Amino acid sequence: MRLVLSIVLLLLAAAPGSAAPQTMVVGYIGQERTPPLPLGPLDQPVSDDGLQGARLGIADDGGTGRFLGQHFQLEERVLKPGEAPTEAIASLAASGVTFVVADLDAATLNQALAAPGADKMLLFNSRAPDDALRQQHCRKNLLHTVPSRAMLADGLAQYLIWKRWQHWFLLVGPHPADEALAAALRRAATHFGAEIVVDKPWTFRPANGRADTGHVTLQTEIPAATQVGDYDVLVVADEADEFGAYLEGRTALPRPVAGTQGIVATGWSAVNEEWGATQLQDRFRKQAGRWMTAYDYAGWLAVRSVGEAATRLRSLDASAITAYLRSDGFLLAGFKGQGLSFRSWDGQMRQPILIAGPRLLVSSSPQPGFLHQRTPLDTLGIDLEESACGS
Repeated sequence: MRLVLSIVLLLLAAAPGSAAPQTMVVGYIGQERTPPLPLGPLDQPVSDDGLQGARLGIADDGGTGRFLGQHFQLEERVLKPGEAPTEAIASLAASGVTFVVADLDAATLNQALAAPGADKMLLFNSRAPDDALRQQHCRKNLLHTVPSRAMLADGLAQYLIWKRWQHWFLLVGPHPADEALAAALRRAATHFGAEIVVDKPWTFRPANGRADTGHVTLQTEIPAATQVGDYDVLVVADEADEFGAYLEGRTALPRPVAGTQGIVATGWSAVNEEWGATQLQDRFRKQAGRWMTAYDYAGWLAVRSVGEAATRLRSLDASAITAYLRSDGFLLAGFKGQGLSFRSWDGQMRQPILIAGPRLLVSSSPQPGFLHQRTPLDTLGIDLEESACGS
């Protein structure tokens, strides 16, 4: 009897779950943002997108890590409007944090990267789509879980070409981000063989569609703004969501709307329920009480990448995790039908781009027939041969 008990005790001591608990603290730096005014009564303002995704990632990391005695904790810092990230980086560094989810716009992210102590960290960009962060401003200690504008544009372009909608009317909003997306769309059109037959800035200021008779004004203004020659699809670059939602059903010609509104290219969408995504959506809704946004998903990917690497390595050693994340061996299941990994040349996470409608998933890029010598996922975004990243 004593022999049996001793064997049981030895087996329990050798079991993975019996290891002394180890803790990995993952940092999160976000920004207070004023939600945009809702365009319609179904719009729900969200003030914590990104943060809730990181929190779900920590919960998932803990679920897988507990069998190895690994515990994960999220240390959160949220910047006030206009606040620099220097103190947040310093406080995380003082706590010994190596991995940080940077839910920041491009300018603030660059400040964070330049802050003392950041050079000893690995930051995950979960917000800024700017191609320059993957190109001339790339850093060795920066990975990107949010898709770049080039990836979004390429994903949309592949779908439009697959549909044989090759003649585009490009309508560009007034903000620098809109023009940056338009530049990515022009590049994608050239790369995949589409023709932009009209390239026009949006100069109208549409009336509020929710105001009394607002729809009457829109019904007059938008046909005038879209009175151009023939085209297959209206591609809109309106990242601030100021006018694109008003276009569908009001254009001078009866044409589909795609881009930032209408048929949307995105890293994640609430309408995705394929590849097991329903269980991720359900867990997120139970936690946050709302749908998962693309920024939530990018934050979740960042935290899960750290947890997945720690689980695979059976170690919380930061140097080993960093090397593994950048290696060919790393692969993360992201509920998109393919394993996700980081590109060696610019730190961008390879991932399919969802093509989503308002209520259902339309498609997913890369599209059939778009091939690549490494992986079809590298048909999306800046490839190695054209990369300007010197890090």
